[in-house]
Amino acid sequence: MSWSENDIPSQHGRVAVITGANGGLGLATAKALARQGADVVLAARNQTKARVAHDQIRAAAPNATVEIVPLDLSSQESVKRAAADVLAGHSRIDLLINNAGVMAMPEGRTVDGYETQLGTNHLGHWTWTAELLPAVLAADAGRVVTLTSIAQHQGRNLDPANPFLDGRYDAWRAYGNSKLANLQFAIGLNRRLQAAGSRAIALAAHPGWTDSDLQTTTASAGGGGLFGRLGGRATDVFGMSVERGALSQLRAATDPTAQGGSLYGPLFVSFGSPVRKPLAPFGIDEGISRLWEISERLTGVPLDVAAQARRA
Repeated sequence: MSWSENDIPSQHGRVAVITGANGGLGLATAKALARQGADVVLAARNQTKARVAHDQIRAAAPNATVEIVPLDLSSQESVKRAAADVLAGHSRIDLLINNAGVMAMPEGRTVDGYETQLGTNHLGHWTWTAELLPAVLAADAGRVVTLTSIAQHQGRNLDPANPFLDGRYDAWRAYGNSKLANLQFAIGLNRRLQAAGSRAIALAAHPGWTDSDLQTTTASAGGGGLFGRLGGRATDVFGMSVERGALSQLRAATDPTAQGGSLYGPLFVSFGSPVRKPLAPFGIDEGISRLWEISERLTGVPLDVAAQARRA
C-alpha cells in the first residue's frame, strides 16, 4: 500500500523538533510537517543554511511557525545548551526527530574525545533525547523517531572495551556501528517507555537509497573511499529524492497506526513507499544492554525513563 505526504494527518497545534533540518532529509521532513500545520524547530549546526531553510519552509507553508536553534551534535556542551534553549520555549514536544548525522568520515575525534561518527550520530542524540525527554513525556502521546540506515546491517554491537574501534578503524564499519546504535537506541527507548507506562513511543526509520546531503558531505571531508565515490555517483542517478526518502521518518512520526519499537523504511529496501520493516531479533537484547551501559559511561548522562516518567 502506498503512503505519501498526503496521508499525514493534521499536525496543527503540535511541536516538532528536528535535528539536521537545515538541508536534505531534515529539511524535507520539516517542510512536510509545516505544511500540515506543525510548529517546527530546526536544530542545526550551520546557521547560514538554517536561515535559508527557514525561508524555504516559510515559502512552502506561509503560516508556519519556524524556529532555529543552534546545535552541534559533536559537542556535548552544545547539545545541552541547545536543549535548554528548546525547553525554554516549549514545555511540550510532540515529535522529536533525530535526523542529523555524518557518514563514512575519516578517523577523528569530537571535542569530547569520541570517535566522530559514534559521537555525532549516537552519543549526541543520546544526550539530546535525555535532555528533551521531559517535554516529550509532557505531550499527549509524544514520539521520538531516530534515523538509522541500511548500513546498520553491517554494524556490530559496540565493544565496551573499544567502542571507537581504536587500532582497527574503518570508516564504513564505524558508520554501520553508529547506525546500528541508532536502531538499538530507538528499540531500547521504546521498551523503557512501555515499562514506565508512558503513552510516548519511540521508533526508527531509514530512508533507503536517497540522494541526500550526506554523500556530498562525505566526499568533501575526504571520507568513504572508492566505495563512497562510486556510491555517491550511483545515488545521483538512481537514488530517491529527499522528499521521497523522508517519507519513512514522516510515517513513523505521524501515522496513527504506527507502533512503538517499529522500523519504517522503503518497501523494496532501497526504494519504494514507506512500510513497517521486520526486525531481526538475534543479538538485539545484548546490543541494547551494551549501548545503555557504554552511552551512560561515556557521556555521564543517564537516560532513566522510569524516573522521568514519574516526574511527568
